[in-house]
Amino acid sequence: MDLLQHIDVNPEVMLGKPIIKGTRITVELILEKLSAGETVQDILVAYPHITQTAIQAALLYASLAMKRRQLRRWPGEEDLRF
Repeated sequence: MDLLQHIDVNPEVMLGKPIIKGTRITVELILEKLSAGETVQDILVAYPHITQTAIQAALLYASLAMKRRQLRRWPGEEDLRF
């Protein structure tokens, strides 16, 4: 099964941000929640209409997007440190 089949990008939905297919839940929202310390289980409880596989797809999509982009500074940032 291709995980990316769970992700959709449509300029008419959520301003073209990548979303979990069939929802208005953005990949960005999933990443923000996970980075804030929420667990996959927390997200599944809050959004019962998505699946763990869809969350994995969001992570894969983000990973692939990062591979295609070079990290750049945001205005006002001296540099990105991880």
